[in-house]
Amino acid sequence: MKQIQLMEKYPVFVLEVMKDETTFKNADEIIHYLKERVYEHKIAEFIGVFEHYMHTKNLEEGSIAEDIIDAKNIIFCFGKQLPKCEVLAVRPRSIGVCEKEDKFIISFMEAPNAEGNAAMEEWVKNIKNR
Repeated sequence: MKQIQLMEKYPVFVLEVMKDETTFKNADEIIHYLKERVYEHKIAEFIGVFEHYMHTKNLEEGSIAEDIIDAKNIIFCFGKQLPKCEVLAVRPRSIGVCEKEDKFIISFMEAPNAEGNAAMEEWVKNIKNR
């Protein structure tokens, strides 16, 4: 897993997993696995799944890179404290799952909550399970 600065301002963690490095066959299976992790977590709350590929494909002005087969976001929240209103700007959390012919690219923005960030790192690293 590597950490990058996306667009020179967003701290993002990215893991590329070749399809022969995992037992997951497609983006839906990875989303299902991540959903189970969210439900098992003592604090996390599942919110939903955003079908990013289909949303973009259905837009008249939508554009998708030719090598992307599928793209989804699982959305959830680790919010156990609400110390001030502005913290809502960095919630909820999302993990993106992008499927290409030979690999998956999993990404998420660094969370301000160390416990939440550690959980997301563990979940994502476990996708590479071969």
